[in-house]
Amino acid sequence: SLQGKKNMEVQFPPVPNVDEVKFGTPLNQKFGMSLISKDLKIKGGYKPGSQVSRNLLAYSNIFWAKKIAGSLKGGAIGGKPVGVLTAEAVDFEQIGNLGDLTRSGKIFTEKARKEGRNGEAMICINPGGEETWSKLVSAHGQPNCPLVVLNNAYSTSYDLGNKKGFEEVYYLKRISKGWVYRAFPGPWEAYLEKPDGTVELLQSYKTKPTLREVSEVVRETSFKRYAVFNDRWMGGRL
Repeated sequence: SLQGKKNMEVQFPPVPNVDEVKFGTPLNQKFGMSLISKDLKIKGGYKPGSQVSRNLLAYSNIFWAKKIAGSLKGGAIGGKPVGVLTAEAVDFEQIGNLGDLTRSGKIFTEKARKEGRNGEAMICINPGGEETWSKLVSAHGQPNCPLVVLNNAYSTSYDLGNKKGFEEVYYLKRISKGWVYRAFPGPWEAYLEKPDGTVELLQSYKTKPTLREVSEVVRETSFKRYAVFNDRWMGGRL
């Protein structure tokens, strides 16, 4: 159970095609139109050039924070308020429905610090390098309340998860030819993505492996089986 877990990390691709988000793919566009803008009730909806289409990752992360808020509010801490803070380009005035998120703002701003509430669980989106995470907790965390770092865009440790003691409660990362996956309290798992798009579990780890370790297992298996023919772009798997 997550009971008693205070600082947590949640990491997964917020949109179907993360690497291609700047160029836009039909799948990302559909995701933005039929899910994100409708669920968040974005003013004016999803249109070419609109804020939500230009900053799809940022708004998608708010959508996922909203989904996580329900379980934080109910399960982990029982009926406490949940706030969301982001370092990304989001105009909260454009959002008509934040669900269980009852406070929103920008990370590390004076306003966000002042508006902190007793007993509040916090979701902090893409706060930056993990060397700032302890500052994040002192700026925005409440005593004995969960603080979730959601979808930090880059790792300053260049490895899996973090080295700051935040429990990786849900973690899904694309690596070359496959994926790394972990759902608390389960093991870490290395998956091969096959040419037909299905995945196969190659190895399970009781403790967190290194990125290098899992990457080698997946890449070597892919090469042994498929040589150079296991390629997402060539295979049209986007």
